[in-house]
Amino acid sequence: MEKERIKQAYLDYVLRKGHAPASVFKLTKKLGLPEVEFYRYYATFEAIDRDIWADFSRQSRERASKEPVWETYGAREKLLSYYYTLLEILKQNRSYALMSLHRHMPRVPGLTPRILDDFRQDFEQFVRELLREGHRTEEVARRPKLEDGYPRAFWQQALFVLGYFAKDDSLNFERTDAAVEKAVTLSFDLVGRNSLDSALDLARFLLHRR
Repeated sequence: MEKERIKQAYLDYVLRKGHAPASVFKLTKKLGLPEVEFYRYYATFEAIDRDIWADFSRQSRERASKEPVWETYGAREKLLSYYYTLLEILKQNRSYALMSLHRHMPRVPGLTPRILDDFRQDFEQFVRELLREGHRTEEVARRPKLEDGYPRAFWQQALFVLGYFAKDDSLNFERTDAAVEKAVTLSFDLVGRNSLDSALDLARFLLHRR
C-alpha cells in the first residue's frame, strides 16, 4: 500500500537524518512515485507524524484488548494495561518517539503539540469508553456537572506520562512505569466515589429535610 510505503520512507529518513526530508518531491522521487501520490494521503510531513502517533495509540488499545485477562479487568486495570502496552510500543520505537517528543513538546505544561492531535482524539474516545464501563461497575462516581471534563483531564495525565517518558533516563524506563501506576491510581481515586461524594450526599439529605 502506497500510504504505508510513504509513511515508512519518511520514518526511515527522519531516523537516519534527524529531521524531515527537504521536500515532498525528494521523498517521492526516492520512492519512484509521482509527487501527487503523496498528497493523496498526507497534506504535510507533520500529518505523517500525527498518523504515526495515532498508530501508537490504536496499536496499544488493540494489543492490550487481545490479552486473555482483558475482559476480567475493571476500568482502572484497562487503563494501566493500555499505558504499559503503549510504553512497550514507544520503547520499540524509542529513537523516533524521543526525537519527536523532544522536538515538539511545548515548554508550557498542559499544551498539546500538534503531532499528538490524532493520538489525543483516539485516547479520549478510549477514556470515554472506560468511564462508561466504570459507571456500570461503580468504579466511577456519577457527577453530571464534572464528567464532561474527565476525558480532557485524563489527556493531561497522558501528556504527563509522555513527558515523563521523554525525560526518563532510568534503566528500561522503570521510573516511567512507576509514574504511570501512581498517576492512574490517583485519577481513579478522584473519579471514584470518595469522601467528597459522601459529604455532598449528606448536604443534599439535610437540604431536602428543610
